Amino acid sequence: MSNNQYINRELSWLQFNARVLQEAEDETVPLIERLRFLGIFSNNLDEFFKVRYATIKRIDLAGKSAKSVLGGIKAGKLLEEITQIVIQQQSDSLKVLERIQKQLQDHNIYIINEKQVSESQEAFIKSYFLTKVSPALVTIILNDLVDIPSLKDSAAYLAVKMVMKEEVAQQGISKLLNRQVRDRKYVLIEIPRSIERFVVLPEEDGKQYIILLDDLIRFNLKTIFNIFEYESISAHMIKITRDAELDIDSDLSKSFIEKISMSVKDRIKGDPVRFVYDMNIDEDTLGYLMGKMGIDSTDSIIPGGRYHNRRDYMNFPSLGNDNLQYKAIDPLPIPGLVLQGSLLGLIAKRDYLLYAPYQTFSYVVKFLREAALDPKVRTIKITIYRLAKISHIASSLINAVKNGKKVTVQIELRARFDEVANIRYAEQMQREGVNLIFGVTGLKVHCKTCIIEREEHGKLLKYGFISTGNFNESTSKIYTDYTLFTSNQELLKEINKVFDFFEINYKVSRYKHLLVSPHYTRTALVKLINTEIENSQKGKPAGIKLKLNSLSDFTLIDKLYEASRAGVKIRLIVRGICSLIPGVPGMSENIEAISIVDKFLEHPRVYIFENAGSPKIYISSADWMTRNMDYRVEVSCPIYDEDIKNEILETFMISWNDNVKARIHSGNQDNAYRRNDKPALRSQFALYEYYQKKLENYQG
Repeated sequence: MSNNQYINRELSWLQFNARVLQEAEDETVPLIERLRFLGIFSNNLDEFFKVRYATIKRIDLAGKSAKSVLGGIKAGKLLEEITQIVIQQQSDSLKVLERIQKQLQDHNIYIINEKQVSESQEAFIKSYFLTKVSPALVTIILNDLVDIPSLKDSAAYLAVKMVMKEEVAQQGISKLLNRQVRDRKYVLIEIPRSIERFVVLPEEDGKQYIILLDDLIRFNLKTIFNIFEYESISAHMIKITRDAELDIDSDLSKSFIEKISMSVKDRIKGDPVRFVYDMNIDEDTLGYLMGKMGIDSTDSIIPGGRYHNRRDYMNFPSLGNDNLQYKAIDPLPIPGLVLQGSLLGLIAKRDYLLYAPYQTFSYVVKFLREAALDPKVRTIKITIYRLAKISHIASSLINAVKNGKKVTVQIELRARFDEVANIRYAEQMQREGVNLIFGVTGLKVHCKTCIIEREEHGKLLKYGFISTGNFNESTSKIYTDYTLFTSNQELLKEINKVFDFFEINYKVSRYKHLLVSPHYTRTALVKLINTEIENSQKGKPAGIKLKLNSLSDFTLIDKLYEASRAGVKIRLIVRGICSLIPGVPGMSENIEAISIVDKFLEHPRVYIFENAGSPKIYISSADWMTRNMDYRVEVSCPIYDEDIKNEILETFMISWNDNVKARIHSGNQDNAYRRNDKPALRSQFALYEYYQKKLENYQG
């Protein structure tokens, strides 16, 4: 087999982020949404450097090549390649931003800088600065400091250089002593995160004006430094990104919450892994800062534009221009599942499938609220990975405790970048009497499950839901995810076994229905693929359809290659990382793979095996990555209801037939759009229409 049988996961991820940038470039996408895609692109990149680049850097510094786990490329070489790709992507993103800003002017929206402020705007800007911005500024004069203070991870700073007047620079010291340093003052101003980045100015002549907070501060530099006598002053933006790995304290006297909390606080001291600076900064200022901060060639040094932290564009103001944004959809009800009545009574009779955001996430909250109030409900157990900032899920669980229910919550405190929010909710729930479980040593708990027990006719019957996504009201509006509501006692007994494992880690149960990581998922998937290979060889119907966020596990990729060589037709919808190379003769000629990036974030994991004409279908929390197979607790749930099976098959095929927002995964990683002679099909819009028709047919 060819040595080039995998695509490195980091390089594949960068191509996913390039697809996000394509959305910002796409002239058919509403203008303000394009700005927001630029924000997503930037935010993705920040997280990539904090986690993945930092990991590769640690491998390299340890003197390891890690070729076997990096898809055949050495760690040091990979770091160089990442930096070059990112420099080009950053350059492309700046050009995209410039084009969008010009196009906004066609709609009378102007983003101005400090040199474009009119006389009428000056009074507003000065007042805004004095009342809101100035009290929040942290300003650090560097010249008198031996060591630069630890800069916050991903915070933006204005690096200010003041060239002092001659007579001031010479006072009390020979002109010849350290002139290079003494006639300049270097200052850092932290851009406050507590103030909106985009300051909307008063409208003039029907035109809307916005100034970035950075430029508003630049406009007021004279006010900030009015005690200094200088000849010139300049300000350029810099940003540092730090290693976000958590180092967990081993002190046995501390609670797990305390350990994670301290580890998150210590993250601000993590080693720098990326330094981004305005490419127009003066060389002496850049050299001074890099020397002070200890930035060296092993870090990713990225020359950028005038503005950093463009992730803030995710929150670009709407300005009341609905035509410059995606039209909001009204999430639909599930046919037959009425929010006004008892959900449990209906779920007792049959399974229901929710596909958010096309259908309303309110069913999940309603399920928990009903369980909290129902006198017959005895227990509630749920896994939590990421909660919304204001979580009705958490409120419902606390409500249940107050009504005498026994509530058990497995909360993952190490959910990357949501640790602080999860700690806050964990402490709140613990105070209210919720029984908290903090997972399994060495494993993240990533499964999305809930089970309740209700006393009926002297027996405890189980109801629950299993999902591909987080129980989060905020993300449910923009992430696509399946949730299965069921009273299938066999399935729910096995969900109970998963909760038993959380509390008694050495007790590993057997499962007849669920695929559970880290013990069984990998072997079960290999067995399912082998069945398709055997069926293909026997001339029986064989095929595999997968919808994933990421595909990077080499063992499973090898099995898919083996299936392809056996004639099994394989269709992959992989939004992000795809280390598999489709369409290679002798290796993967029977594999096709696409990625869909559009209005919503594609998030469900679905496994479909043809199984000789009687498809086996699973919804899952697990991507096909090594971490999901071996280092996380994951649950894949079989679908038994024939109507729901058909629904998942139909919605998969709608996504598969996308020829507007689908890009083709290939070895050359060029993110080519899939184009064909068929009528235009934009799957996310078509899926909403699918569920509208489904509802109309039910009501009719």
